[in-house]
Amino acid sequence: MSLRPAPLVRTIREPQRGEVRLIGGAWKRSKLPVLDRPGLRPTPDRVRETLFNWLGQDLSGWRVLDAFAGTGALGLEAASRGAAEVLLLERDALLVAQISAVARRLGAQGLRVQREDALSWMARCPAQCFELVFIDPPFDSDMAVPATAAAVRLLVPGGYVFVEAGLALDQPPPGVIARRSLRAGAVFGHLWQRDE
Repeated sequence: MSLRPAPLVRTIREPQRGEVRLIGGAWKRSKLPVLDRPGLRPTPDRVRETLFNWLGQDLSGWRVLDAFAGTGALGLEAASRGAAEVLLLERDALLVAQISAVARRLGAQGLRVQREDALSWMARCPAQCFELVFIDPPFDSDMAVPATAAAVRLLVPGGYVFVEAGLALDQPPPGVIARRSLRAGAVFGHLWQRDE
């Protein structure tokens, strides 16, 4: 069987709401509940599958920030694939409690959940702390661009930022290079890499 290179832009169908499943790593097939909260739109399974095919299945040693955690799916996928440290930030107290309960159920090590405003936290964080940052703000917000700009400073050289938004972002911010993009219904995803 020959492998074809992934196209630069893919179109993927949106999933049903209610729950999502982790799609790889140690916790593959584990269910994550999706609470009915304003702006919460979990990253679809197929988008996560595509993203981790791009990044690789083994994130051993990586430090990861999930800045707008929501269900925690992106951060938990990274932890499931061996990331050494995963920090999930979320403002909504109910979502923080839900992610914390899932992390306890899975026995997640090296994973922290904090109730924080992501933009404020990233502004205070020291530079070059993470190999990977996920930016997936509330769906109808206008925070994707400022959050991505804040995230670039946090990346180590060669580190990645994955941005999910309700609109296509034509240009990456200064200091990062566009690597891949996809579309899943009304959701656009961009994988950008910090200059070496």
